[in-house]
Amino acid sequence: MYTLYGSYASYYTAKARACLRKKGVPFVERLPSAPRFREHVRPSSGSHRIPQLETPNGTVIQDSIEIFDHIDAHFPELPGIPSTPRQRMATHLIELFGSEGLVRLAWQYRWFFEGNDFFVRMDFGRSFRPQGSDEELMHYGGVIAGRMLSRGAQKPSDEVRAQLEADYVALLNLLEAHFTDHPYLLGGHPCNADYSLMGALHAHMGRDPVPLRVMQDHAPRVFRWVEHMLVPEVESPEFFDRPVEYLADDAISGSLEALLGWLSDRYAESFRQNLLAWNAHVHSRSGDAEGTEVLADGDQQPQLPRVQIDVDGGPVDVSCSPHLVWVTQRALNHYQGLTTEDGAACDAMLNAIGADALVHTELDRQVERRASRLVLGPV
Repeated sequence: MYTLYGSYASYYTAKARACLRKKGVPFVERLPSAPRFREHVRPSSGSHRIPQLETPNGTVIQDSIEIFDHIDAHFPELPGIPSTPRQRMATHLIELFGSEGLVRLAWQYRWFFEGNDFFVRMDFGRSFRPQGSDEELMHYGGVIAGRMLSRGAQKPSDEVRAQLEADYVALLNLLEAHFTDHPYLLGGHPCNADYSLMGALHAHMGRDPVPLRVMQDHAPRVFRWVEHMLVPEVESPEFFDRPVEYLADDAISGSLEALLGWLSDRYAESFRQNLLAWNAHVHSRSGDAEGTEVLADGDQQPQLPRVQIDVDGGPVDVSCSPHLVWVTQRALNHYQGLTTEDGAACDAMLNAIGADALVHTELDRQVERRASRLVLGPV
């Protein structure tokens, strides 16, 4: 048995859980309050972050994408990453846009709408005191909520809430159009792209009361997709006659291309600027050896100091997340390894969705994950 440590309120645990279930991995789920997490898992990874996956031999893996890769290597049936160039590129882009891009919309929806407050606090509290009283759950949930709110949540205006709902409904409409004709993002076969969307669409939007109501009112097919992503069966009854395979000929459906374009329009430029900020950071570290921790303070996902970069001929101050660089690299490295013919096929898609500038950005030095730490790659 594998053991997944996480919670139902956790954005990134939702991704890992969907992957394990769809790929038929034998696992049990435990909360981070479990004694084994404190005694073995957290010391092994050096991290308190969830999800974490303990393998049958006691190895611990922290980070949802590393969990994807480990499970694919050990359970090769139903691979999470397509082998064809365009579909693999789309998968890596949704690993970025659909997970790391939508996390802010999901976070704001959770904390900016008072109708979520009681449920979310009770849900967090139950992760630490599963059989606690309501008062205990609200106490522990309040501690977690306080940490989350310390990250900058301010009471928003009605206009801000209205814009959040408009963005959310626009996203739901694009997904609703896609799931009218397809059981999964790339056809009849679930993949990392589907798992990546579960952070936003299940852990936050598919459980918190306010966004759940919006989903049910505007996108019943999306709600049904979320339900189906929580069970081990691969074929849903609505698409029982659809072969369990990716679309033929490396095809990207028009509805998925529209979704990618919407996500790219909102997130591609910020991720490109993050890469440029990383280049500025490592420019002065050429003497640091491969394997040197990005920041030697023990943080697994450090945020680097703000730097000034040139954007469209003018200076811009931006912060840098090395973790986002690491996720973005998956698309960049895939693109750089393509043949001329396959690269041209991907270029047509990238140009159509507006992600070409992001994928063509060159890194001065890559960032790697080793032993749950972000480190400098080769010079």
